[in-house]
Amino acid sequence: MKRGVKQSITILTAVLLLTACGGGAASKKTEDSSKEQKATRTLNLMEASEIGSMDSIFTQDEPSINAQSNVFEGLYQLDEDDKLIPAVAKEMPEISEDGKTYKITLREDAKWSNGDPVTAHDFVFAWKKMADPKNQANYFFLMDGTILNGTEIVNEEKSADELGVKALDDYTLEIKMAKPVTYFTSLLAFSPFFPQNEKFVTEKGKQYGTSSENIVSNGPFLMENWDQSSMSWDLVKNPNYYDADKVKSDKIHFEVLKETNTVFNLYESGELDVAVLTGDFAKQNNDNPDYQAIQRSKVYSLRMNQQRNGKPSIFANENVRKAISYALDKKSLVENILADGSTDIYGYIPKDFVANPETGEDFRKEAGDLVKTDEKLANEYLEKAKKELNGDVTIELLSKDGDGDKKVAEFIQGQLEKTLPGLKINVKTVPLNNSIELMKKGDYELSVGMWGPDYQDPMTFLESSVSSKNKTSYRSEKYDQLIDDASNKYANDPLKRWETLIQAEKVLVEEDAALIPLYQQARGQLVRPGVEGIQYHNFGATSTYKYAFIKE
Repeated sequence: MKRGVKQSITILTAVLLLTACGGGAASKKTEDSSKEQKATRTLNLMEASEIGSMDSIFTQDEPSINAQSNVFEGLYQLDEDDKLIPAVAKEMPEISEDGKTYKITLREDAKWSNGDPVTAHDFVFAWKKMADPKNQANYFFLMDGTILNGTEIVNEEKSADELGVKALDDYTLEIKMAKPVTYFTSLLAFSPFFPQNEKFVTEKGKQYGTSSENIVSNGPFLMENWDQSSMSWDLVKNPNYYDADKVKSDKIHFEVLKETNTVFNLYESGELDVAVLTGDFAKQNNDNPDYQAIQRSKVYSLRMNQQRNGKPSIFANENVRKAISYALDKKSLVENILADGSTDIYGYIPKDFVANPETGEDFRKEAGDLVKTDEKLANEYLEKAKKELNGDVTIELLSKDGDGDKKVAEFIQGQLEKTLPGLKINVKTVPLNNSIELMKKGDYELSVGMWGPDYQDPMTFLESSVSSKNKTSYRSEKYDQLIDDASNKYANDPLKRWETLIQAEKVLVEEDAALIPLYQQARGQLVRPGVEGIQYHNFGATSTYKYAFIKE
Protein backbone atom coordinates (compact mmCIF):
# COMPACT_ATOMS: atom_id res chain seq x y z
CA MET A 1 0.00 0.00 0.00
CA LYS A 2 1.46 3.31 -1.08
CA ARG A 3 1.30 6.38 1.10
CA GLY A 4 0.38 9.91 0.20
CA VAL A 5 -3.11 9.58 -1.21
CA LYS A 6 -3.74 12.77 -3.15
CA GLN A 7 -7.45 12.61 -3.46
CA SER A 8 -10.34 11.15 -1.51
CA ILE A 9 -11.50 7.99 -3.22
CA THR A 10 -14.55 6.75 -1.43
CA ILE A 11 -16.39 3.49 -1.56
CA LEU A 12 -19.81 5.10 -1.25
CA THR A 13 -22.74 3.39 -2.91
CA ALA A 14 -26.39 4.41 -2.92
CA VAL A 15 -27.82 0.96 -3.07
CA LEU A 16 -26.62 -2.41 -1.88
CA LEU A 17 -26.64 -4.71 -4.87
CA LEU A 18 -28.47 -7.75 -3.72
CA THR A 19 -27.94 -10.36 -6.42
CA ALA A 20 -25.33 -12.89 -5.35
CA CYS A 21 -24.37 -16.48 -5.69
CA GLY A 22 -25.32 -17.75 -2.27
CA GLY A 23 -22.79 -19.23 0.13
CA GLY A 24 -22.69 -22.97 -0.42
CA ALA A 25 -21.83 -25.53 2.21
CA ALA A 26 -20.63 -29.09 2.40
CA SER A 27 -23.74 -30.92 3.58
CA LYS A 28 -24.80 -27.59 5.09
CA LYS A 29 -27.04 -27.67 8.14
CA THR A 30 -28.76 -24.83 9.85
CA GLU A 31 -28.15 -24.22 13.51
CA ASP A 32 -31.63 -25.44 14.43
CA SER A 33 -31.49 -28.70 12.47
CA SER A 34 -28.11 -29.72 13.89
CA LYS A 35 -28.58 -28.86 17.57
CA GLU A 36 -28.59 -32.48 18.65
CA GLN A 37 -25.75 -33.59 16.40
CA LYS A 38 -22.32 -34.13 17.92
CA ALA A 39 -18.82 -34.57 16.58
CA THR A 40 -17.49 -38.08 17.11
CA ARG A 41 -13.85 -37.37 16.18
CA THR A 42 -11.42 -34.65 15.13
CA LEU A 43 -12.21 -33.05 11.78
CA ASN A 44 -9.11 -33.08 9.53
CA LEU A 45 -8.88 -30.21 7.03
CA MET A 46 -6.24 -28.59 4.82
CA GLU A 47 -4.91 -25.29 3.56
CA ALA A 48 -2.80 -24.93 0.42
CA SER A 49 -0.26 -22.61 2.07
CA GLU A 50 0.95 -21.39 5.45
CA ILE A 51 -0.74 -18.70 7.54
CA GLY A 52 1.02 -15.38 7.06
CA SER A 53 -0.14 -13.67 10.26
CA MET A 54 -2.79 -13.86 12.95
CA ASP A 55 -2.74 -10.10 13.47
CA SER A 56 -6.09 -9.20 11.89
CA ILE A 57 -4.92 -5.85 10.53
CA PHE A 58 -2.19 -7.63 8.56
CA THR A 59 -4.57 -9.68 6.45
CA GLN A 60 -3.72 -10.62 2.90
CA ASP A 61 -3.61 -14.35 2.21
CA GLU A 62 -6.63 -16.65 2.25
CA PRO A 63 -5.40 -19.04 4.99
CA SER A 64 -4.83 -16.08 7.34
CA ILE A 65 -8.28 -14.62 6.68
CA ASN A 66 -9.89 -18.04 7.22
CA ALA A 67 -8.04 -18.68 10.47
CA GLN A 68 -8.68 -15.17 11.82
CA SER A 69 -12.39 -15.46 11.02
CA ASN A 70 -12.67 -18.59 13.16
CA VAL A 71 -10.38 -17.58 16.03
CA PHE A 72 -11.67 -14.00 16.31
CA GLU A 73 -15.11 -12.49 15.92
CA GLY A 74 -16.23 -9.03 14.87
CA LEU A 75 -19.41 -7.06 15.39
CA TYR A 76 -21.22 -9.04 12.69
CA GLN A 77 -20.79 -12.31 10.83
CA LEU A 78 -22.19 -14.02 7.75
CA ASP A 79 -24.69 -16.84 8.01
CA GLU A 80 -24.82 -19.80 5.63
CA ASP A 81 -26.64 -17.65 3.04
CA ASP A 82 -24.15 -14.76 3.32
CA LYS A 83 -26.64 -12.63 5.23
CA LEU A 84 -25.33 -10.41 8.00
CA ILE A 85 -26.21 -11.39 11.56
CA PRO A 86 -25.07 -9.96 14.92
CA ALA A 87 -21.98 -11.44 16.54
CA VAL A 88 -20.24 -9.36 19.22
CA ALA A 89 -22.87 -6.74 18.44
CA LYS A 90 -26.09 -7.35 20.29
CA GLU A 91 -28.20 -6.29 17.32
CA MET A 92 -27.95 -4.60 13.92
CA PRO A 93 -26.67 -1.00 14.07
CA GLU A 94 -28.83 2.01 14.83
CA ILE A 95 -28.13 4.33 11.88
CA SER A 96 -29.04 8.01 11.81
CA GLU A 97 -31.41 9.33 9.16
CA ASP A 98 -28.55 10.96 7.24
CA GLY A 99 -26.59 7.67 7.29
CA LYS A 100 -23.58 9.31 8.95
CA THR A 101 -23.79 8.06 12.53
CA TYR A 102 -23.81 4.41 13.62
CA LYS A 103 -24.57 3.39 17.18
CA ILE A 104 -23.85 -0.25 18.00
CA THR A 105 -24.61 -1.95 21.28
CA LEU A 106 -22.31 -4.84 22.20
CA ARG A 107 -23.33 -8.00 24.01
CA GLU A 108 -21.97 -8.08 27.55
CA ASP A 109 -21.12 -11.79 27.68
CA ALA A 110 -18.43 -11.75 24.98
CA LYS A 111 -15.01 -12.48 26.48
CA TRP A 112 -11.41 -12.83 25.41
CA SER A 113 -9.78 -16.20 26.01
CA ASN A 114 -7.81 -14.67 28.92
CA GLY A 115 -11.11 -13.79 30.63
CA ASP A 116 -11.16 -10.07 29.78
CA PRO A 117 -14.49 -8.71 28.53
CA VAL A 118 -14.68 -7.71 24.86
CA THR A 119 -15.55 -4.02 24.91
CA ALA A 120 -16.12 -1.14 22.53
CA HIS A 121 -12.61 0.07 23.41
CA ASP A 122 -11.18 -3.06 21.73
CA PHE A 123 -12.75 -2.05 18.42
CA VAL A 124 -11.60 1.57 18.73
CA PHE A 125 -8.03 0.41 19.39
CA ALA A 126 -7.97 -2.03 16.45
CA TRP A 127 -9.49 0.38 13.94
CA LYS A 128 -7.15 3.23 14.84
CA LYS A 129 -4.26 0.80 14.53
CA MET A 130 -5.48 -0.20 11.06
CA ALA A 131 -6.00 3.41 9.95
CA ASP A 132 -2.53 4.61 10.97
CA PRO A 133 -0.36 4.69 7.78
CA LYS A 134 2.80 3.93 9.74
CA ASN A 135 1.44 0.43 10.44
CA GLN A 136 0.98 -0.25 6.70
CA ALA A 137 -2.09 -2.43 7.31
CA ASN A 138 -3.08 -4.24 4.13
CA TYR A 139 -6.63 -2.85 4.17
CA PHE A 140 -6.09 0.62 5.61
CA PHE A 141 -7.49 2.04 2.35
CA LEU A 142 -10.93 0.91 3.59
CA MET A 143 -10.78 3.88 5.96
CA ASP A 144 -10.46 6.31 3.04
CA GLY A 145 -13.81 8.00 2.45
CA THR A 146 -15.74 5.88 4.95
CA ILE A 147 -15.19 6.63 8.64
CA LEU A 148 -14.87 10.34 9.49
CA ASN A 149 -11.29 11.65 9.10
CA GLY A 150 -10.22 8.35 7.52
CA THR A 151 -9.12 10.08 4.32
CA GLU A 152 -7.09 12.68 6.19
CA ILE A 153 -5.45 9.99 8.32
CA VAL A 154 -4.55 7.91 5.26
CA ASN A 155 -3.11 11.09 3.71
CA GLU A 156 -1.09 11.65 6.90
CA GLU A 157 -2.88 14.97 7.41
CA LYS A 158 -4.43 13.93 10.73
CA SER A 159 -3.54 11.60 13.56
CA ALA A 160 -5.14 8.15 13.78
CA ASP A 161 -6.49 9.24 17.16
CA GLU A 162 -8.88 11.53 15.25
CA LEU A 163 -10.65 8.63 13.52
CA GLY A 164 -14.40 9.06 13.90
CA VAL A 165 -14.99 6.14 16.22
CA LYS A 166 -15.35 6.15 20.00
CA ALA A 167 -16.61 4.08 22.89
CA LEU A 168 -19.56 5.88 24.51
CA ASP A 169 -19.21 3.32 27.29
CA ASP A 170 -17.82 -0.20 27.58
CA TYR A 171 -20.61 -1.69 25.48
CA THR A 172 -21.65 1.12 23.14
CA LEU A 173 -19.70 1.99 20.00
CA GLU A 174 -20.31 5.16 18.01
CA ILE A 175 -19.06 5.51 14.43
CA LYS A 176 -19.14 8.84 12.61
CA MET A 177 -18.99 8.54 8.83
CA ALA A 178 -17.47 10.96 6.34
CA LYS A 179 -20.59 10.30 4.24
CA PRO A 180 -23.22 7.57 3.99
CA VAL A 181 -21.84 4.19 2.86
CA THR A 182 -24.73 1.82 2.37
CA TYR A 183 -22.73 -1.39 2.62
CA PHE A 184 -20.54 -0.29 5.53
CA THR A 185 -22.24 -2.73 7.91
CA SER A 186 -21.09 -5.64 5.72
CA LEU A 187 -17.50 -4.45 6.07
CA LEU A 188 -17.82 -4.88 9.83
CA ALA A 189 -17.94 -8.66 9.31
CA PHE A 190 -14.55 -8.58 7.55
CA SER A 191 -11.47 -9.55 9.56
CA PRO A 192 -9.60 -6.18 9.42
CA PHE A 193 -12.50 -4.75 11.46
CA PHE A 194 -12.20 -7.35 14.23
CA PRO A 195 -11.38 -6.13 17.77
CA GLN A 196 -7.99 -6.40 19.45
CA ASN A 197 -7.21 -6.56 23.18
CA GLU A 198 -5.08 -3.44 23.62
CA LYS A 199 -3.28 -4.54 26.79
CA PHE A 200 -2.33 -7.95 25.37
CA VAL A 201 -1.33 -6.57 21.95
CA THR A 202 0.79 -3.83 23.52
CA GLU A 203 2.54 -6.30 25.81
CA LYS A 204 3.40 -8.59 22.91
CA GLY A 205 4.56 -5.80 20.60
CA LYS A 206 5.87 -7.09 17.27
CA GLN A 207 5.40 -10.68 18.45
CA TYR A 208 1.61 -10.30 18.50
CA GLY A 209 -0.04 -12.62 16.01
CA THR A 210 3.15 -14.55 15.20
CA SER A 211 2.34 -17.73 17.16
CA SER A 212 -0.51 -19.33 19.08
CA GLU A 213 1.14 -18.23 22.35
CA ASN A 214 1.02 -14.64 21.10
CA ILE A 215 -2.73 -14.56 20.41
CA VAL A 216 -5.72 -13.89 22.64
CA SER A 217 -9.01 -14.99 21.04
CA ASN A 218 -12.66 -13.99 21.20
CA GLY A 219 -14.12 -16.33 18.58
CA PRO A 220 -15.44 -19.91 18.63
CA PHE A 221 -11.96 -21.44 18.52
CA LEU A 222 -8.53 -21.10 20.07
CA MET A 223 -5.46 -21.73 17.95
CA GLU A 224 -2.84 -24.22 19.15
CA ASN A 225 0.50 -25.52 17.86
CA TRP A 226 1.05 -22.71 15.36
CA ASP A 227 3.72 -20.21 14.41
CA GLN A 228 4.49 -18.54 11.09
CA SER A 229 6.60 -21.47 9.89
CA SER A 230 4.04 -24.13 10.88
CA MET A 231 2.82 -26.64 8.34
CA SER A 232 0.02 -27.73 10.69
CA TRP A 233 -2.08 -26.34 13.54
CA ASP A 234 -5.22 -27.00 15.56
CA LEU A 235 -8.40 -25.09 16.27
CA VAL A 236 -9.86 -26.12 19.61
CA LYS A 237 -13.17 -25.09 21.09
CA ASN A 238 -12.95 -21.83 23.06
CA PRO A 239 -14.64 -22.42 26.45
CA ASN A 240 -14.90 -18.64 27.03
CA TYR A 241 -16.85 -18.07 23.80
CA TYR A 242 -20.36 -16.82 24.58
CA ASP A 243 -21.93 -19.26 22.12
CA ALA A 244 -19.68 -22.23 22.95
CA ASP A 245 -22.58 -24.66 23.26
CA LYS A 246 -23.27 -24.18 19.53
CA VAL A 247 -19.68 -25.03 18.49
CA LYS A 248 -19.88 -28.59 17.17
CA SER A 249 -16.22 -29.66 17.09
CA ASP A 250 -13.92 -29.84 20.09
CA LYS A 251 -10.95 -29.89 17.73
CA ILE A 252 -10.23 -29.28 14.04
CA HIS A 253 -6.79 -30.19 12.73
CA PHE A 254 -5.23 -28.44 9.72
CA GLU A 255 -2.34 -29.52 7.50
CA VAL A 256 -0.65 -27.39 4.85
CA LEU A 257 -0.66 -29.57 1.75
CA LYS A 258 0.93 -28.20 -1.41
CA GLU A 259 1.05 -31.36 -3.54
CA THR A 260 -2.26 -32.57 -4.98
CA ASN A 261 -0.99 -36.14 -5.08
CA THR A 262 -0.45 -36.00 -1.31
CA VAL A 263 -3.88 -34.43 -0.78
CA PHE A 264 -5.61 -37.24 -2.67
CA ASN A 265 -3.65 -40.00 -0.96
CA LEU A 266 -4.44 -38.62 2.51
CA TYR A 267 -8.14 -38.47 1.63
CA GLU A 268 -8.06 -42.04 0.33
CA SER A 269 -6.34 -43.25 3.51
CA GLY A 270 -8.92 -41.53 5.73
CA GLU A 271 -6.48 -38.98 7.17
CA LEU A 272 -8.10 -35.97 5.47
CA ASP A 273 -11.83 -35.20 5.49
CA VAL A 274 -12.01 -32.43 2.87
CA ALA A 275 -9.50 -32.62 0.01
CA VAL A 276 -9.13 -29.68 -2.38
CA LEU A 277 -8.23 -31.00 -5.84
CA THR A 278 -6.94 -29.42 -9.04
CA GLY A 279 -5.74 -30.64 -12.43
CA ASP A 280 -5.82 -34.33 -13.29
CA PHE A 281 -7.04 -35.33 -9.83
CA ALA A 282 -10.07 -33.02 -10.18
CA LYS A 283 -10.77 -34.40 -13.65
CA GLN A 284 -10.50 -38.00 -12.52
CA ASN A 285 -12.88 -37.47 -9.60
CA ASN A 286 -15.68 -35.56 -11.34
CA ASP A 287 -17.90 -38.64 -11.08
CA ASN A 288 -16.88 -39.49 -7.52
CA PRO A 289 -19.99 -39.20 -5.28
CA ASP A 290 -17.80 -37.36 -2.72
CA TYR A 291 -16.80 -34.68 -5.26
CA GLN A 292 -18.13 -31.11 -5.09
CA ALA A 293 -17.33 -28.09 -7.28
CA ILE A 294 -18.27 -24.91 -5.44
CA GLN A 295 -18.31 -21.76 -7.57
CA ARG A 296 -16.52 -18.85 -5.93
CA SER A 297 -16.44 -15.09 -6.50
CA LYS A 298 -12.65 -15.01 -6.24
CA VAL A 299 -10.80 -13.80 -9.34
CA TYR A 300 -7.20 -14.71 -10.14
CA SER A 301 -5.26 -12.26 -12.30
CA LEU A 302 -1.77 -11.49 -13.50
CA ARG A 303 -0.36 -8.44 -11.73
CA MET A 304 2.12 -6.49 -13.84
CA ASN A 305 4.32 -4.29 -11.66
CA GLN A 306 5.22 -1.14 -13.59
CA GLN A 307 7.93 0.02 -11.18
CA ARG A 308 10.39 -2.30 -9.45
CA ASN A 309 12.49 -1.02 -6.59
CA GLY A 310 11.82 2.57 -7.59
CA LYS A 311 12.72 2.11 -11.26
CA PRO A 312 10.46 1.53 -14.31
CA SER A 313 10.07 -2.17 -15.00
CA ILE A 314 9.45 -3.96 -18.30
CA PHE A 315 5.72 -3.45 -17.67
CA ALA A 316 6.02 0.31 -17.78
CA ASN A 317 5.77 -0.39 -21.52
CA GLU A 318 2.11 -0.54 -22.52
CA ASN A 319 2.81 -2.73 -25.55
CA VAL A 320 4.40 -5.41 -23.36
CA ARG A 321 1.31 -5.41 -21.14
CA LYS A 322 -1.03 -5.70 -24.11
CA ALA A 323 1.05 -8.42 -25.76
CA ILE A 324 0.77 -10.57 -22.64
CA SER A 325 -2.93 -9.72 -22.23
CA TYR A 326 -3.92 -10.90 -25.71
CA ALA A 327 -1.55 -13.89 -25.81
CA LEU A 328 -2.86 -15.79 -22.79
CA ASP A 329 -5.02 -18.83 -23.52
CA LYS A 330 -7.16 -18.74 -20.38
CA LYS A 331 -9.54 -21.43 -21.57
CA SER A 332 -6.71 -23.93 -21.89
CA LEU A 333 -5.51 -22.96 -18.41
CA VAL A 334 -8.83 -23.72 -16.70
CA GLU A 335 -9.62 -26.84 -18.73
CA ASN A 336 -6.23 -28.53 -18.80
CA ILE A 337 -4.34 -27.27 -15.74
CA LEU A 338 -6.95 -26.39 -13.09
CA ALA A 339 -9.77 -28.69 -14.25
CA ASP A 340 -11.66 -28.01 -11.01
CA GLY A 341 -14.66 -26.14 -12.40
CA SER A 342 -12.94 -22.74 -12.49
CA THR A 343 -13.90 -20.67 -15.54
CA ASP A 344 -11.89 -18.39 -17.81
CA ILE A 345 -12.82 -14.75 -17.34
CA TYR A 346 -12.47 -11.67 -19.55
CA GLY A 347 -13.13 -8.94 -17.03
CA TYR A 348 -12.27 -8.24 -13.40
CA ILE A 349 -15.78 -8.46 -11.91
CA PRO A 350 -16.84 -12.11 -11.53
CA LYS A 351 -19.95 -13.69 -12.97
CA ASP A 352 -23.05 -14.00 -10.76
CA PHE A 353 -21.75 -11.58 -8.13
CA VAL A 354 -23.68 -8.33 -8.63
CA ALA A 355 -26.51 -7.19 -10.91
CA ASN A 356 -27.77 -4.00 -12.54
CA PRO A 357 -29.90 -2.24 -9.88
CA GLU A 358 -32.73 -1.61 -12.35
CA THR A 359 -32.70 -4.48 -14.88
CA GLY A 360 -31.16 -7.26 -12.79
CA GLU A 361 -28.65 -8.00 -15.58
CA ASP A 362 -25.44 -9.59 -14.32
CA PHE A 363 -22.44 -7.23 -14.37
CA ARG A 364 -20.23 -9.65 -16.29
CA LYS A 365 -22.87 -10.21 -18.97
CA GLU A 366 -23.65 -6.51 -19.35
CA ALA A 367 -19.99 -5.44 -19.41
CA GLY A 368 -19.11 -8.18 -21.90
CA ASP A 369 -15.80 -9.87 -22.65
CA LEU A 370 -12.69 -7.70 -22.55
CA VAL A 371 -9.37 -8.67 -24.17
CA LYS A 372 -10.23 -12.03 -25.74
CA THR A 373 -7.27 -14.18 -26.72
CA ASP A 374 -5.87 -12.99 -30.07
CA GLU A 375 -2.46 -14.43 -31.01
CA LYS A 376 -2.01 -12.19 -34.10
CA LEU A 377 -2.76 -8.99 -32.18
CA ALA A 378 -0.54 -10.12 -29.29
CA ASN A 379 2.44 -10.51 -31.64
CA GLU A 380 1.79 -7.11 -33.17
CA TYR A 381 2.02 -5.55 -29.72
CA LEU A 382 5.17 -7.54 -28.95
CA GLU A 383 6.89 -6.36 -32.14
CA LYS A 384 6.11 -2.76 -31.18
CA ALA A 385 7.52 -3.40 -27.71
CA LYS A 386 10.72 -4.98 -29.06
CA LYS A 387 11.36 -1.93 -31.22
CA GLU A 388 10.79 0.41 -28.29
CA LEU A 389 12.99 -1.70 -26.00
CA ASN A 390 15.68 -2.43 -28.62
CA GLY A 391 15.54 -6.20 -28.32
CA ASP A 392 13.74 -9.27 -27.01
CA VAL A 393 11.63 -9.11 -23.86
CA THR A 394 12.60 -11.02 -20.69
CA ILE A 395 10.18 -11.19 -17.74
CA GLU A 396 10.44 -12.65 -14.25
CA LEU A 397 7.29 -14.43 -13.03
CA LEU A 398 6.97 -14.68 -9.25
CA SER A 399 5.17 -17.83 -8.05
CA LYS A 400 4.30 -19.34 -4.67
CA ASP A 401 5.58 -22.86 -4.05
CA GLY A 402 2.24 -24.69 -3.83
CA ASP A 403 1.64 -27.49 -6.33
CA GLY A 404 -1.22 -25.65 -8.01
CA ASP A 405 0.68 -22.35 -8.03
CA LYS A 406 3.71 -23.93 -9.68
CA LYS A 407 1.61 -25.65 -12.35
CA VAL A 408 -0.15 -22.39 -13.22
CA ALA A 409 3.20 -20.58 -13.44
CA GLU A 410 4.67 -23.31 -15.65
CA PHE A 411 1.64 -23.14 -17.95
CA ILE A 412 1.89 -19.35 -18.26
CA GLN A 413 5.61 -19.59 -18.97
CA GLY A 414 5.27 -22.27 -21.65
CA GLN A 415 2.18 -20.90 -23.33
CA LEU A 416 3.45 -17.32 -23.57
CA GLU A 417 6.89 -18.30 -24.82
CA LYS A 418 5.28 -20.47 -27.51
CA THR A 419 2.77 -17.83 -28.57
CA LEU A 420 5.19 -14.88 -28.47
CA PRO A 421 8.54 -15.65 -30.14
CA GLY A 422 11.18 -13.34 -28.68
CA LEU A 423 9.64 -13.44 -25.20
CA LYS A 424 11.49 -15.15 -22.36
CA ILE A 425 9.88 -15.84 -18.96
CA ASN A 426 11.92 -16.91 -15.93
CA VAL A 427 9.88 -18.38 -13.03
CA LYS A 428 10.94 -17.49 -9.48
CA THR A 429 9.32 -19.83 -6.93
CA VAL A 430 9.20 -18.83 -3.25
CA PRO A 431 7.15 -19.72 -0.12
CA LEU A 432 3.97 -17.78 0.62
CA ASN A 433 5.43 -15.35 3.19
CA ASN A 434 8.35 -14.51 0.90
CA SER A 435 5.90 -13.86 -1.93
CA ILE A 436 3.84 -11.53 0.26
CA GLU A 437 6.94 -9.63 1.33
CA LEU A 438 8.23 -9.24 -2.26
CA MET A 439 4.80 -8.01 -3.40
CA LYS A 440 4.63 -5.50 -0.54
CA LYS A 441 8.08 -4.13 -1.40
CA GLY A 442 7.32 -4.01 -5.12
CA ASP A 443 10.29 -6.29 -5.76
CA TYR A 444 8.77 -8.32 -8.61
CA GLU A 445 7.71 -7.95 -12.25
CA LEU A 446 4.87 -10.39 -12.91
CA SER A 447 2.84 -12.36 -10.36
CA VAL A 448 -0.42 -14.26 -10.11
CA GLY A 449 -2.66 -12.54 -7.58
CA MET A 450 -6.08 -13.37 -6.18
CA TRP A 451 -8.76 -10.92 -5.08
CA GLY A 452 -11.70 -12.13 -3.07
CA PRO A 453 -14.51 -9.61 -2.52
CA ASP A 454 -14.73 -7.98 0.91
CA TYR A 455 -18.31 -6.83 0.35
CA GLN A 456 -20.95 -7.26 -2.35
CA ASP A 457 -20.34 -4.44 -4.82
CA PRO A 458 -18.13 -3.96 -7.95
CA MET A 459 -16.13 -1.38 -6.03
CA THR A 460 -14.58 -4.11 -3.88
CA PHE A 461 -12.62 -5.16 -6.98
CA LEU A 462 -12.14 -1.79 -8.68
CA GLU A 463 -11.40 0.66 -5.87
CA SER A 464 -8.02 -0.81 -4.94
CA SER A 465 -6.61 -0.12 -8.43
CA VAL A 466 -6.76 3.69 -8.20
CA SER A 467 -3.39 5.39 -8.50
CA SER A 468 -2.98 6.05 -4.79
CA LYS A 469 -3.84 2.53 -3.65
CA ASN A 470 -2.64 -0.13 -6.05
CA LYS A 471 0.59 -2.06 -5.51
CA THR A 472 1.64 -2.19 -9.17
CA SER A 473 2.50 1.50 -9.71
CA TYR A 474 -0.40 1.83 -12.17
CA ARG A 475 -1.30 5.50 -12.67
CA SER A 476 -4.35 6.70 -14.61
CA GLU A 477 -6.15 10.02 -14.19
CA LYS A 478 -9.02 8.72 -16.31
CA TYR A 479 -9.52 5.62 -14.19
CA ASP A 480 -9.20 7.58 -10.94
CA GLN A 481 -11.83 10.05 -12.10
CA LEU A 482 -14.29 7.31 -13.05
CA ILE A 483 -13.95 5.68 -9.63
CA ASP A 484 -14.30 9.06 -7.93
CA ASP A 485 -17.42 9.81 -9.99
CA ALA A 486 -18.96 6.45 -9.09
CA SER A 487 -18.20 7.07 -5.42
CA ASN A 488 -19.30 10.68 -5.19
CA LYS A 489 -20.91 12.31 -8.24
CA TYR A 490 -23.26 9.38 -8.93
CA ALA A 491 -23.56 8.04 -5.40
CA ASN A 492 -27.31 8.72 -5.40
CA ASP A 493 -27.86 7.70 -9.04
CA PRO A 494 -27.59 3.88 -9.00
CA LEU A 495 -27.90 3.39 -12.77
CA LYS A 496 -25.37 6.08 -13.70
CA ARG A 497 -23.03 4.73 -11.03
CA TRP A 498 -23.40 1.25 -12.52
CA GLU A 499 -22.57 2.50 -16.03
CA THR A 500 -19.54 4.36 -14.70
CA LEU A 501 -18.20 1.23 -13.00
CA ILE A 502 -18.57 -0.72 -16.26
CA GLN A 503 -16.59 2.00 -18.02
CA ALA A 504 -13.92 1.97 -15.30
CA GLU A 505 -13.42 -1.79 -15.64
CA LYS A 506 -12.93 -1.36 -19.41
CA VAL A 507 -10.23 1.27 -18.85
CA LEU A 508 -8.45 -0.91 -16.27
CA VAL A 509 -8.49 -4.19 -18.20
CA GLU A 510 -8.69 -3.23 -21.89
CA GLU A 511 -7.53 0.34 -22.51
CA ASP A 512 -4.63 0.37 -20.04
CA ALA A 513 -4.11 -3.39 -19.61
CA ALA A 514 -3.17 -2.68 -16.00
CA LEU A 515 -3.93 -6.26 -14.94
CA ILE A 516 -4.96 -9.46 -16.71
CA PRO A 517 -7.94 -11.38 -15.31
CA LEU A 518 -7.27 -15.12 -15.63
CA TYR A 519 -10.07 -17.15 -14.10
CA GLN A 520 -12.95 -17.17 -11.66
CA GLN A 521 -12.16 -19.79 -9.08
CA ALA A 522 -14.18 -22.87 -8.29
CA ARG A 523 -13.27 -25.02 -5.33
CA GLY A 524 -13.11 -28.64 -6.44
CA GLN A 525 -13.04 -30.94 -3.43
CA LEU A 526 -13.76 -34.36 -2.06
CA VAL A 527 -15.88 -34.27 1.10
CA ARG A 528 -16.08 -37.34 3.32
CA PRO A 529 -19.60 -38.56 4.18
CA GLY A 530 -20.42 -37.38 7.70
CA VAL A 531 -18.83 -33.94 7.30
CA GLU A 532 -21.47 -31.38 8.22
CA GLY A 533 -21.83 -27.68 8.80
CA ILE A 534 -18.86 -26.10 6.97
CA GLN A 535 -20.07 -22.77 5.64
CA TYR A 536 -18.59 -21.29 2.46
CA HIS A 537 -18.91 -17.59 1.70
CA ASN A 538 -18.69 -15.44 -1.42
CA PHE A 539 -17.13 -12.43 0.27
CA GLY A 540 -14.99 -12.00 3.36
CA ALA A 541 -13.66 -15.30 4.71
CA THR A 542 -13.88 -18.35 2.46
CA SER A 543 -14.89 -20.80 5.18
CA THR A 544 -16.23 -20.75 8.73
CA TYR A 545 -16.28 -23.75 11.05
CA LYS A 546 -18.44 -22.84 14.04
CA TYR A 547 -21.03 -25.49 13.14
CA ALA A 548 -18.62 -27.88 11.40
CA PHE A 549 -18.08 -31.45 12.57
CA ILE A 550 -17.73 -35.01 11.33
CA LYS A 551 -19.95 -37.80 12.53
CA GLU A 552 -19.34 -41.44 11.71
